[in-house]
Amino acid sequence: MKVLVTGATGFTGSRVVPLLLQSGYQVRCLTRATSDRAPLSALTVEWVTGDLSNPETLAAALRGVDALVNIASLGFGHADSILRSAKEAGVRRAIFISTTAIFTQLNAGSKSVRLAAEEAIQASGLDYTILRPTMIYGSPRDRNMWRLIRLLRLTPVMPIFGDGESLQQPIFVDDVAQAVLRALQTDATIGKSYNIAGKAPLAYNQVIDTVASALGRRVWKLHLPYMPIVRILQFTEQIRLRLPIKAEQVLRLNENKAFSNEEAQRDFGFSPRGFEEGIRTEISNIQ
Repeated sequence: MKVLVTGATGFTGSRVVPLLLQSGYQVRCLTRATSDRAPLSALTVEWVTGDLSNPETLAAALRGVDALVNIASLGFGHADSILRSAKEAGVRRAIFISTTAIFTQLNAGSKSVRLAAEEAIQASGLDYTILRPTMIYGSPRDRNMWRLIRLLRLTPVMPIFGDGESLQQPIFVDDVAQAVLRALQTDATIGKSYNIAGKAPLAYNQVIDTVASALGRRVWKLHLPYMPIVRILQFTEQIRLRLPIKAEQVLRLNENKAFSNEEAQRDFGFSPRGFEEGIRTEISNIQ
């Protein structure tokens, strides 16, 4: 069985491709000319250069494959083109990575695009499965926990915007990759959408404490009222002053982001690791 993977060289894609190969799939990877193929350079895959915004290269990449694994973001408005090209190429089976960020109460810029993408997938007639991971972590390539690890290594004081009690449920990158593989292999997932998260939710205060403990560090948490910080950040963004953190990120940290894995566990045996195990694995891999 031949599978086309988009987003193959990215953080998550570079973990999915080896699993597909180990399971006996032939893998074709669609990448931009500027993509860094180094993470997959030792693997036997077929490379196709193209872009999701280019229907011609997308159609060529899909020709002759049996399934699509779309790990590339759905937040850039390419869903209609992908679906149209898949149907024209006769590809019926497809796995799409979305995100639990679609459930945010914030007026995030990409939320409407991602929701429209999911609606289009569900109406496409394809044998689709949508997987919605929470925040993905697991290596220096992640955009969140690795930054937190670096910060906690440098300072004994951690500023927290808000009370730190909002629930988080990060998911380890290899658990996302396993979910992709198992969903592809399980017919019971066809026509369904799943939220996939870490083993259990924990408060942001617990996230800080867990990372600090894994680093062998003692950290004092400094709680600050978050709305004044948000207003200051919104002002700096209006005058186009770039800071390391955005107002939306602070607001997100004060939203509960806890999700049940029950349906994914029932349908394809999804069993993710807990955050303590995952963060210790990440730290051990980079020391």
